[in-house]
Amino acid sequence: MPSMAHSTYQQIGIVGAGRVACALACALAPHSARPLLVWTRDRGRRAASVEACSPTALVTDRLADVADNCDLVILAVADDALAGMVRQLADLTWAARPFVAHVSGRSGVAPLDLLSDKVRGVAAIHPAMTFTGDALLEAARMATARFAITGSGAAALDEARGLVACLGGTAVPIAEEHRALYHAALCHGANHLVTLITGACRGLAAAGVAEPAAVLAPLVRAALENSLADGFSALSGPLLRGDRQTIAQHIHDLERDCPSLLPAYQAMAQATLDELDRVGPDLDRAGLHDALDGWSQM
Repeated sequence: MPSMAHSTYQQIGIVGAGRVACALACALAPHSARPLLVWTRDRGRRAASVEACSPTALVTDRLADVADNCDLVILAVADDALAGMVRQLADLTWAARPFVAHVSGRSGVAPLDLLSDKVRGVAAIHPAMTFTGDALLEAARMATARFAITGSGAAALDEARGLVACLGGTAVPIAEEHRALYHAALCHGANHLVTLITGACRGLAAAGVAEPAAVLAPLVRAALENSLADGFSALSGPLLRGDRQTIAQHIHDLERDCPSLLPAYQAMAQATLDELDRVGPDLDRAGLHDALDGWSQM
């Protein structure tokens, strides 16, 4: 049984063949003494994707193959599909009694309860990074990522840390009751960032900018680096300066020329004002709130 000091399993099984599964196949193949075993319903395109990422991997459409042969099984299926997959797995014999982990962000170990008497331990292990389909790149990125781990007990947490060490990452324990909050924070920071940049590019395009991303890139990269280093003190711009007329003009022109961006702009500006009120509640920002609501006195 692998631990923090041992990084090789007899055979690793991965249930799923999507983006995360393919990245895990790349990263974990060197840690499986026998060829990696990947289950997928789709023996066509997805199987080909797995084999391209890990040429030695064996692809099967029999879940029993994974339960009978692997000492580590990772469930890499969509969050909403996890419970149904666990029910299918609970009907199997599990001759190998492996360690089982899922990589869902929002869930702890509760969804794996049906397997607890069939396996030697269960854990939730979630890489705090984004997966877009470049498995080789994402396997490399996992080597610098943090992984949220939640285990069924001290031994399961120890093995979860060992698995994260295999991937080259750093384990961050998250309590069962805080998994969804943890995941919401990640989605807010990463997924909503994509929406934010997309909206900003749309606004620049509406203003006649031919290459919006090129204009935004230096600004947003600097803002991201500054905010990660300095937190909210990295804020700049008209809300910080209290430029009420500038904000009013923004609202006016967005409504006229890019109305699809206006709701997101107002929501994010309001959130920024709320944060400013928390860190500096002694300042009067009533004029900024009025400007955000569409009122102006130009």
